[in-house]
Amino acid sequence: MKLEFSRSAVEDLIRLRDFIAENDSQAAERISLRLRQAIGKLVLYPDMGRSVLELENVREFIAGNYVIRYLREEDTVFVLRIWHGKEYRE
Repeated sequence: MKLEFSRSAVEDLIRLRDFIAENDSQAAERISLRLRQAIGKLVLYPDMGRSVLELENVREFIAGNYVIRYLREEDTVFVLRIWHGKEYRE
């Protein structure tokens, strides 16, 4: 299983890390590492998230306070978006 990130997901990771780093750079490093480790588990367990009913074939799972939304296609997991659970989402 391969793991790929959309441009939006990469931008989400950078945005989240920068936001946390404004107050605590060490916390930003720790949280960034934990998120990457959690996302890495998708390679072994691509069906671990729940289905997103309104989006066909899209799944999401919670890693700490963060939501990771992804799509599984054949031998690849595409990470689509990542956000903090308290962020406002449309």
